[in-house]
This record gives sequence, C-alpha cells and structure tokens, in this order.
Amino acid sequence: MGTHSHSHGGGHSHHGHGHARSFNRAFAIAVSATLIYSITEAGYAIYADSMSLLADAVHNLGDVLGLVLAWIANWLLSFPARKRYSYGFKRTTIIAALSNAVILVATSALIAYEAIHKLFNLTSVNENVVISIGLIGILVNGGASLLFMRGAEDDINIKGAFLHLLADALILVGVVVSAIIIHYTNWLWIDPVVGLIIVGIVLWGTWGLLRDSLSLLLDAVPHYIDYAGVKEYLSAYPGVTAIHDLHIWGLSTREVALTAHLVMPNASLTDSDHKKISEDLHEKFKIDHPTIQVEAGSDQDPCLRSHQC
Repeated sequence: MGTHSHSHGGGHSHHGHGHARSFNRAFAIAVSATLIYSITEAGYAIYADSMSLLADAVHNLGDVLGLVLAWIANWLLSFPARKRYSYGFKRTTIIAALSNAVILVATSALIAYEAIHKLFNLTSVNENVVISIGLIGILVNGGASLLFMRGAEDDINIKGAFLHLLADALILVGVVVSAIIIHYTNWLWIDPVVGLIIVGIVLWGTWGLLRDSLSLLLDAVPHYIDYAGVKEYLSAYPGVTAIHDLHIWGLSTREVALTAHLVMPNASLTDSDHKKISEDLHEKFKIDHPTIQVEAGSDQDPCLRSHQC
C-alpha cells in the first residue's frame, strides 16, 4: 500500500554531496590558519600577561576543535548509505553542531573564572604585544569566516563555523581597542572586564546553536519548515479526505524527511502524482525525502495508526 515518493529527493541528496565536498578546502584552510594562530596567541598572551588575549586564545582553540568536528561531520555527509546506516551518516552533522555549542559554553565558563580572578588581582599588561597579535588575528579569523559565508544560510553546521570565526574577529577588535585604551590611561581593570564581555558575547551567540541542534537531535520539525502549510497542502490534494501520521524531521543539518498517511477513498496516487507532490514539497517547503502512504480508509480494515497520530 505504501508507495515511496522519492523522485526529487534522489537528485537532491546528490547535490548535497557536491556541497559537502566544496567546503573541504574551506575547512582545511580555516583549521590550519586558526590552529597556528591560537597557539601563537596563547604564548604571547601569557608573555604579555593579558587576560583578554588569553580569553580569546582559549576561545579560539575551542573554535578550532569545533571546526574540526564540523569538518568531520561535513565529510561524513558525502558517505553513501549502507545496510546498517540506511540514511548514511547525516545525523553526525547535528551531533557536531551540538558538541560545538557545548564546547563553547565550557570554555567560556573557564575564561569567566580567570577573568574574575584577575579583576580582583590586577596586574600590568604589555599593550603593544596585545595590539599587534590582535590585529593579525582579525585578519586570520575574518578571512577564514568569509570561506563559509555562502553555506551559512542553509546548514547550521556551516553556519556554526561561520559564526565562530566572525565572532572571533569581532572579539579581537574589542581586545585591540581595550589594549589601546590601557596604553593611554593605564586602567588595568579594562583587560579582565573585556575578557568577561567576550564570554558574554560567546554565550549569547552559542544559545541559538545549542537550541537548534538539540531540537534537531530530538527529531523536532526544523524551525524553517512550515508544518501547518505542509499539512494544508497535503489535505487539499485532489482526492484526499483526511491525513494522519504526518511526521517531519531533520535527517541532517540540511536535509529534511517527511512521512504521511493520506486517506483517499475514491482515488489513488499515480506515479506522476507522487512526482508532483515530491517536487512541490521540495520547492515550497524545502522537504527532500517524502514518503507518502495512501489508504482507502475502510471501516472493515482501518489503519491502526490513525488513532495514535
């Protein structure tokens, strides 16, 4: 009875593979550049005794780890499905996005602790070192973030990488400005305060990523999908008298699946109907893998699931 409507989805997942590959170079460049910079930055931060620079270095290292996770997940997206993993390894992109958010929260807590400690035990800072290292970092992070700009809109994993790098560049602007102020005023408290502001910015930016990846992991309807609209579209399809068991969930951070039972007492769906539904769902609602089951809805042989869902 259940017929699988998948004509469009096949082509689409293929497009996904090209997409996954195209970001491999971006990840390779961003990871190497950021890693080299973070280690250098941490060394100079300790040498200059700057809490804001050290805070940024720890945060940068957290980001390198996040980028590596996002990169691995993005690479796994290009793996074909196999017997045991019939959807391939798409779900890893969601796990990566979640781990990424958790790592950022953890590093932020560490930095906050250190910054508060320094606020009560002020020490002088070598501003010139902070300014020069900060300016280099703005170029490194800003340049790396541009590599992910075009993928940030339709994939929360790529978006995570883009936001991290962009945030790092903006945070470093703050670090440089604070060092310039300290240079002219000798207000030592500015350094740990900027460290705390960095933590605030990071946590604020991470909240959305944490929320979106958690809901995807729990098979929630992705936030950009219009569930009511999909239900309305399917219910209004010629010959459909009722719809039940409509489920929409994220297969990965950029692919969406749907299953639905349509009650059609006087008609059934032809192959071209399936193709049309598939294409409409893809174009109007960004759904890639629809599976539609058609039932006559008879009283003698009712669908057992219609009462549960």
